[in-house]
Amino acid sequence: MALIQCDFFSDVLGLSMSMNVILPQNTEKQIGMTGKAADGKHPVLFLLHGMSDDHSIWLRRTSIERYVANMGLAVVMPAVHKSRYCNLTTGDRYWDYISQEVPTLARSFFNLSDKREDNFVAGLSMGGFGAMKLTLNCPEQFAAGAALSGSVMYDWDLDVKRINSMQLAFGSEEEHKGSINDLAHMAKELSASDKPKPKIFQCCGTEDFLYEKNLRFKGEMEKLDFDYTYEEGPGEHEWGYWDANIQRVLEWLPLNK
Repeated sequence: MALIQCDFFSDVLGLSMSMNVILPQNTEKQIGMTGKAADGKHPVLFLLHGMSDDHSIWLRRTSIERYVANMGLAVVMPAVHKSRYCNLTTGDRYWDYISQEVPTLARSFFNLSDKREDNFVAGLSMGGFGAMKLTLNCPEQFAAGAALSGSVMYDWDLDVKRINSMQLAFGSEEEHKGSINDLAHMAKELSASDKPKPKIFQCCGTEDFLYEKNLRFKGEMEKLDFDYTYEEGPGEHEWGYWDANIQRVLEWLPLNK
């Protein structure tokens, strides 16, 4: 595998930004690991971080590089700050950045496929929300999306600090309803449309503080026309759970092997 720290300028944000990228490599002599890369452009997983983290966190807290070594899969891990993967009410356009600019730049820098069947997205917590938002709003771009302990449903009866953070991303409660940030709404819209339907994977630990909200989203998804997988088991909102379940996501991905 090749591991690249990529620092670049975002015209959308007007900021210098970063992403970590794992690229496949054919290897024979690595001790304890075999590397694999197919001919042609690489399929790619966009792997998203949570609220308190950055683009480096998946590499620091899991063995994602080792897990994908024999899959021929590239992994792009971009920084998005505390944006909730949204165009913020302040004018900072993180949604445009993650949905348009990051894929375009990553493909210009690296040998990545732009085919829908080769593009996937996953994330944890806030990144789980981002992964579902990309999957449901950009079904022509992504063949599959996965949310691990995702912030997939929002309530507005919270403390002032969290409400302020949500309003920065979503606007008011009324503005959130029926918008591209309302995942249940977007799932219903996509299910009823003639657009391609991505595969969707959702998991959450039964001791996670987001467990009940994940159950609510599960209830909505099970009413709709998707190839949808839900899994749960013992676990809290922590890296032991995510390290185990990103391996499950990788097994589930519809790679053309």
